[in-house]
Amino acid sequence: MMELKVYDIKGNDTGRTVKLSEEIFGIEPNNHAIYLAVKQYLANQRQGTHKAKERGEVKGSTRKIKRQKGTGTARAGAIRNPLFKGGGRVFGPRPRNYSFKLNKKVKRLARKSALATMLKNDNIMVVENFDFDTPKTKNFVEVLKALKLDNKKSTFVFVNPNKNVYLSSRNLPKSRVVNGLNLNTYAILNAGKLVFTEDSIPEIEANF
Repeated sequence: MMELKVYDIKGNDTGRTVKLSEEIFGIEPNNHAIYLAVKQYLANQRQGTHKAKERGEVKGSTRKIKRQKGTGTARAGAIRNPLFKGGGRVFGPRPRNYSFKLNKKVKRLARKSALATMLKNDNIMVVENFDFDTPKTKNFVEVLKALKLDNKKSTFVFVNPNKNVYLSSRNLPKSRVVNGLNLNTYAILNAGKLVFTEDSIPEIEANF
């Protein structure tokens, strides 16, 4: 079992530690599984609404614009020819769905591999459970400064985030507050510093 120190929101060592499961945080990262999971996540974000008009869809007459032979130039059948200005596009993009299926076991392996990578790079820390009485960005900024994360990207993982904590962090571009159940491979690796609350570790281990 591996252990991490637990800090309070003022950045002080509480003297407590949490044990991390070797089966999740201690595995040898599978880079290909990580690649597939990140690729799927990014593909699912694509709207796929791109569209260009082809020659049958642009505005223009279908009349043959000049005779077939004798002009000394190439033959042309219509003003909507892709070679002419204002003509249709050849093989233009069409709306499509970029999402693809990935097996649950591969996605689970990717999440474990991402957590193991973050731990190996010393990018995981644990803080005691906390919440705010009122939503105030200043309160969250003070927590970030105390943990020396004010100039770094960070993602705070809660079991059930206090609404005031979430609202306090929402206006900060480098910080996010997420529910442990919504933690995916991309979010883990894109976190910069992954900050777990003390009670979120058991939930992560139970679901991963």
